[in-house]
Amino acid sequence: MKIKSGFVLKEIAGSHLVVPLGSQVVDFGAIIKLSETGAFLWSMLEQESSYEQLVCALTSEYDVDKAKAQKDVDSFINKLKEADLLE
Repeated sequence: MKIKSGFVLKEIAGSHLVVPLGSQVVDFGAIIKLSETGAFLWSMLEQESSYEQLVCALTSEYDVDKAKAQKDVDSFINKLKEADLLE
């Protein structure tokens, strides 16, 4: 999985924001605010990352067990798919 080109994560005033670039500005027409965990997963998805890599990274970076990490990754991936942000 990978984030579609034309979107970038910016940190503005302590908030993590997904901002569309170029032609995506007109088509997407929104900015998405991410939590710290969402920003962490987004940064991993800027490069090709598998589901298992995302889960393992969450368990390594944060104090969560595998079941919680899987639930969080599932939720995040579903939201990205709904917004059509994944290749």
